[in-house]
Formats: sequence, C-alpha cells, structure tokens
Amino acid sequence: MKIYTKTGDQGITSLLGGVRVPKSDLRIDAYGTIDELNSYLGLLRDQEVNKSRADFLKEIQDRLFTIGADLATVPGKDKVKKPDLHVEDVEQLEQEMDIMDAKLPLLTAFILPGGHQSVSFCHLARTVCRRSERIVVELASLEPVSELVIQYLNRLSDYLFVLGRKMAQELEVEEVTWKPRL
Repeated sequence: MKIYTKTGDQGITSLLGGVRVPKSDLRIDAYGTIDELNSYLGLLRDQEVNKSRADFLKEIQDRLFTIGADLATVPGKDKVKKPDLHVEDVEQLEQEMDIMDAKLPLLTAFILPGGHQSVSFCHLARTVCRRSERIVVELASLEPVSELVIQYLNRLSDYLFVLGRKMAQELEVEEVTWKPRL
C-alpha cells in the first residue's frame, strides 16, 4: 500500500463514510489537532520520568485514535466500523489523577509552565489538548459530536496538568508559581 494517493492534491479529503470535504473543514481541523495531541503524548511517553506510566500513556494514545476515528466519521453514518469510547475511559483518567494528586502538595497558586524540559512537554500537551477541546466544542455547535469525546478531552487536559505537577515532583524541580504584578 502506498502512502501517497494523490486524492488530496486539490485540498479535498474523505471522511469515513465516503463524504469528501475541504481539508480546511472544521471536522478535519478537529481530528488533525487530536493527531497533534497524540504526537505530544508519544513525546511524553518517551520521557524517562514517565517510564512507569508508559503503558497508561499508550492507552491514552489509543483513546485519541478512537476519538480521531469518531471525528473523522460522517455524522449519521452508524454502520461505519470504528472503536468506541467508554465512560470508563474518563473514569480511568480521574482515578489516575486522584492517585497522583494524593501525593502532591496542595495547589495554592497558578503554576507557570516549565522547570524541566519533560515538564514543559507535558504543558505543551495540555495546551494542545485544550485547543482540541475548543475545536471539538465548536464542531459540536454545528454538527453532532459525542458528548463523551468532549468530556474525555476535558478530563485529559486536567490529567495532563496533574501529570505535569507529578513529573516536576519526581524530577525534584520547583514548581514556579505565578505572582501577578499588581
């Protein structure tokens, strides 16, 4: 199978279900940003500090492929075979956050991203996740989108915030809090 098909050379691509749309379509932007987020999750998974979390981060990447497939499907094309997202996927993010959060100091101020390159990668993933969520919410205002997709992305950005804090703790780097100039 060749990687290049030349079918997109005119700026048009196909959704699952056969409909062709411009590559600038909001649905394409939504699942393209999910793909970008997935790449950042791969970068996070490759960080030495996340060795013990690599399997869970891979699970998140799998869920992001599931979300991408859902977003790449023409609304109403229920016969298209694709994986499903489950409420348990959201609950698993919550459970992992609770485990990490139990070992973190109380959060009393906003935290500036940074402190260590690995932590910065986590904050980049978090912000791409937030952008993904915004695009998907915008798409949902125009076309049907699974509420579970939006919920998962919202919880994933929370997870990535807590993960960044946990990584900083494990790397023994100080969290830099924001001190507003008043």
